[in-house]
Amino acid sequence: QLQSKILVLTICAAGIGGTFQYGYNISIINAPTAYIQSFMNETWLERTGVPLESNVILLLWSFTVSVYPLGGLAGAVIAGPMAIVLGRKMSLLLNNVFVIIAAALSGFSRMAKSFEMIMLSRFFTGVNAGVSMNIQPMYLAESAPKKLRGAVALTSALFTALGLVLGQVVGLRDLLGGEESWPFLLASNVVPALIQLTALPWLPESPRYLLIDRGDEESCISALQKLRGNGDLSAELEEMLAEQAAVKGQRAKNPWDLFQNPALRWQLMSIVVLSSAMQLCRNDSMYFYAAYVFQEARIPQDKIPYVIIGTGSCELITSVTCNMIIDYAGRRPLLLGGYIFMAGWAIVFMVALSQQTQISWMPYLSMACIFAYILSFGIGPAGVTGVLPTEVFDQMSRPAAYMICGSLLWFNLFLVGTAFPFIVKSLAHFCYVPFLVVCICTALYVGLFLPETKGKSFLEISEEFKKRNFKTQTHAGFYKGPEEIKSTML
Repeated sequence: QLQSKILVLTICAAGIGGTFQYGYNISIINAPTAYIQSFMNETWLERTGVPLESNVILLLWSFTVSVYPLGGLAGAVIAGPMAIVLGRKMSLLLNNVFVIIAAALSGFSRMAKSFEMIMLSRFFTGVNAGVSMNIQPMYLAESAPKKLRGAVALTSALFTALGLVLGQVVGLRDLLGGEESWPFLLASNVVPALIQLTALPWLPESPRYLLIDRGDEESCISALQKLRGNGDLSAELEEMLAEQAAVKGQRAKNPWDLFQNPALRWQLMSIVVLSSAMQLCRNDSMYFYAAYVFQEARIPQDKIPYVIIGTGSCELITSVTCNMIIDYAGRRPLLLGGYIFMAGWAIVFMVALSQQTQISWMPYLSMACIFAYILSFGIGPAGVTGVLPTEVFDQMSRPAAYMICGSLLWFNLFLVGTAFPFIVKSLAHFCYVPFLVVCICTALYVGLFLPETKGKSFLEISEEFKKRNFKTQTHAGFYKGPEEIKSTML
């Protein structure tokens, strides 16, 4: 049907210039590491006549890498106001300006003999990723029908994994990962941006944003008809009108409002725990160990980059699988199972690393652990975490919730990325103990406190959290419900 095609096109247009860029820009920086470090040294030598010391080159490279999550943090902070003022679709479109600036800076950096341009480029790339990772799942979840909401919002994780794999492929030395072509590799992120700028303007804005934020019922119905067809839209429209009535007279909240509001206590705690755990479980460090483990398994050096692509493909495969089952299995089982399996594989991986040189087949077990850990992360935490802020917060709180969620994600990425080399140095083969603790604690939180949101309307989810937030008052008999929830009748 035409309408289902429009929904698919909306998902693809939002994803290719959205979270795809996050995965793509994380992976393309790995291939030209040695060449960029050499370029830094040569540039400094030309300017001053003195080469850089190796520790200074390492410091400059560390800053080049770490400025990406700092840009992401800035993007997460501005994403909320952008989503409120400009709308979901327009925010995604304007977000491409950051990538175009970044591509121009990195593409001309060698010609200009300026490694500072690469650093600035990575910052703007991070800003783009920070904005898209907050707004894309919000836009798609608000545009999707209730029965497909989880699967549609989860495509954000699918596009992240797709970007990761394509970045690994394009970064191969045979393609753009060579010494002469690395500026083109870093500038290649302009292509997804141009695709989104071409396709997304023709597709509808979020119907919920049009009705609840803008109060434009006519545009909302028009957007719904494009996305759903000319069938009976009364039930969905009635649900939106009920939510509009529930938040009538309220302004869009900022993050501080969320922290002060007792009616949002458990929702806020849930996204803080899950957003932090997503980076603190340190799935990315498996890629850090991959090359070493594959070398120990006697895989030829020139074949290792191709095997590492297999690790990225694991995440892509599980994202597709999770996308297919999330609206059947539910959110809690996927999160719970993901963290439990990650905890188990972390234990096996640490044992395998400690025995790597003692037992001949241990490198192969380590290889299996790398793939299994990434698969476990992809099946639940990687995708479901990004869906939850849309489902557990109402329209007025959602942008602020994503600001908090995104800020924690990027801050923890920076924190763990900086601390991980020191953790490896101090704990050696048992460096996964802190991440194991995170996985166990998060699994306990999900199992004990997180309600299931599958197949429920936004108001039904609000009511369920209301019971948790005001449990003591309800038992005492004097709580009458938060002011913003007037009715859940459809």
